[in-house]
Amino acid sequence: MNTAKLDANGIHRTRLFAGACLALFPTAFSFALVGGILGQLKTEFVLTNANVGIIGGAVLWGMALSLIFVAPFLERIGLRAAAIGAFFGHLIGVTLLLSAVFFTGGGAAGFWVLFLGALLLGTGNGLIEAAGNPMVAALYPEQRTVKLNHFHAFFPGGMVVGALLGWAMYQIGSVGGLNLGHWTTQIAIMYIPIVIYGVMILPLKFPKTETAEAGVPVSEILRYTLTHPVVLALIVIKMLTLSMELGPMRWIPDVLDNAGVPGLLVFAWVTGLMAILRLFAGPVVERLAPTGILIAAAILTGLGLTLFSIFATGLVPLMFAATIFAFGVAFFFPTLVGLMSERYPRTGSVGIVLMIGFGMGASGTLQGQIGVIADHYMPSALNEQRTVQIMEQVENRFPAYVVQAEAVADNADALTALGYLPQDVQTVVDYNESALTHYRQTGSLDGVLTGNALRALLASELEQESDLIADAGEVLRPADNYGGRMAFRWIAPVALIVAIFFGVMFMRDRKQGGYRQVKLETADPGRGAS
Repeated sequence: MNTAKLDANGIHRTRLFAGACLALFPTAFSFALVGGILGQLKTEFVLTNANVGIIGGAVLWGMALSLIFVAPFLERIGLRAAAIGAFFGHLIGVTLLLSAVFFTGGGAAGFWVLFLGALLLGTGNGLIEAAGNPMVAALYPEQRTVKLNHFHAFFPGGMVVGALLGWAMYQIGSVGGLNLGHWTTQIAIMYIPIVIYGVMILPLKFPKTETAEAGVPVSEILRYTLTHPVVLALIVIKMLTLSMELGPMRWIPDVLDNAGVPGLLVFAWVTGLMAILRLFAGPVVERLAPTGILIAAAILTGLGLTLFSIFATGLVPLMFAATIFAFGVAFFFPTLVGLMSERYPRTGSVGIVLMIGFGMGASGTLQGQIGVIADHYMPSALNEQRTVQIMEQVENRFPAYVVQAEAVADNADALTALGYLPQDVQTVVDYNESALTHYRQTGSLDGVLTGNALRALLASELEQESDLIADAGEVLRPADNYGGRMAFRWIAPVALIVAIFFGVMFMRDRKQGGYRQVKLETADPGRGAS
């Protein structure tokens, strides 16, 4: 190693930062690629829709849980230990996912191997966030907010790369004897950034956090973090801002697809803009200070969500709304982490990691609430007569498909050839019966029941009923678009709460002479890194 590039404590700052940025690529790829292969997994492993939903969700569970559980111990174990845990979580997670190929054709083993692989992959994602954010703050104590924006540019940037790479591999298909579009090839691509970041950073010496350098006891860090009212308020605000970022972003592609606009294109535009804005955040931070940036971010995010709720269709107006939204959410995550680190350094890594962990949990909860709001408004946009006709056809024809599948339930090859499981079709029958029963008893369509019935029909992908499924899609898409837009309208006012909170902080700072970082007194400046 070139010692000329080491600082006084033996830290290779540039290489550590570059490796940490690259370590966000497996996280980004897990969002961009795993969601795209669930259909293949369902077919090859003869999984139900619920099974593949659990596998996809395991990535998020692993991430949120690892962040929350590691937070109290991070100061004690050190950042390097968390980075090593992230590396092995990523490595073993990807390997487990690939090893599931030996359990195709049905049976519980394939599902559990895939679930555990996704869970460990998510754990790696969480641990690299736990290690990376405090490390960047420690590497650049005078530029924390700017460098955290640079660091987090690699998450949306990685999602763009992952989505485009997955799409290109699928379009290319087979090269020689290798099927680039197959799920195993797409998952195996994740080895590349994992191995590179492992080689780059794991042999290096890691910095201590500011609290470790200052000799602040872990018990004091925990007490301060869990009792300081503004710190707790910032954690709550992080739950709101991350919910406004990740919640709508999960729904934007679906809502816009239902408007006849390519949702993936808009999603790529939003994430691409976020990456660029974070990379060039320096001048904005210098001019506005973190509190000023967060006020502007809240206003733009709320405006973007409101525009999404107004524009029913049209590529140009929806791209305009997406641009406003991207300019808002781009600065939320890294700037708020930087604010916590700069203004309340006594929280150490604990405050940062708890903030992100609870934010992730809140985001997952909001995604469900968006669906609840959308289902509430959906019936008013449904064609009632056509919807009832579709459900009556399902009632008349689908029980026979259940009987047909049950007759070969013990024959995995026959089930694979049939193309569906008895429980998948039974799910359609059950949801359909509930929706029709409610309609016949009340004379009105219920948003949740009717939506579930139509979505279960679409998810069945039953080739024998392709025309009926196409009709259901034509009925459901405009209704889902309307419901999603109304959900965005309900979420938008949350941005006002965030703007008021940071407006108060901004005005208080102005009265005290402007925004200033708070520095801890170092007990022993000569101490090195861990």
